[in-house]
Amino acid sequence: MRYLTAAALVCLAAAGTAYAQPPDPQIVVPVTAFIDAFNKGDVAAAAATHAAGADIAILDEVPPYLWRGPKAFESWMADLDAEAKKQGQTDHKVVLGAVTRVETIGDDAYVIVPTAFTFKQQGVAMNAKAQVTVVLKKGASGWKIHAWTWTGPRPQKVAVGK
Repeated sequence: MRYLTAAALVCLAAAGTAYAQPPDPQIVVPVTAFIDAFNKGDVAAAAATHAAGADIAILDEVPPYLWRGPKAFESWMADLDAEAKKQGQTDHKVVLGAVTRVETIGDDAYVIVPTAFTFKQQGVAMNAKAQVTVVLKKGASGWKIHAWTWTGPRPQKVAVGK
């Protein structure tokens, strides 16, 4: 019985060590590259961060709110552009904060990053604090985005003088 207890404690200690290891920094690279390309208006580079031909899923505050399938990214971009024109939005920019959570198991990862989204609506400066949650998978070409969701309150007018 003592041997069984000792073996269990060794296993628990080893498991705790495995969870204490820092995540692979390459996991966040596609997320950063996606946002950098988005901010530059480089749709092709932004799309390249997403897995090709995969069953991509995107959830966002732009109607129709959900896009799925191999063309999800392209459809989302088209809907985002149409909604921005409809609302009179310009100067879109997303700033990523420090990653708050990374979970990995094998070639699957789950990442949460706080964000700030700024833009102008009818010439008025707006700001939306939110977070993006991303699911990635590692393949032959590295980590690629397979799903993401944007979550946060409605954008607010930027207070003058702040």
